[in-house]
Amino acid sequence: MAAGHAAVAAGTADNLSAWVNEALRRQSEHDSRMTALGDFLAEYEAEHGRITDSEIVEATRWARERAVVVRGKPTAGRFAG
Repeated sequence: MAAGHAAVAAGTADNLSAWVNEALRRQSEHDSRMTALGDFLAEYEAEHGRITDSEIVEATRWARERAVVVRGKPTAGRFAG
């Protein structure tokens, strides 16, 4: 609740109730996205087999090599894999 009071004091929320409602809305959207992702992965793995640790490592490496840093320098070892 301290964060909500701080947001009201900073003027980024009209009142504590508005801050809580916005937080609950964001959480609900997040939960829906995570459910959809879980459903997608279950369907994918049912069709193609379990995604292996090595496939995750390779996909992480592939994405990292193509990423564009927009703020500061990348942290070494941050997403080691």
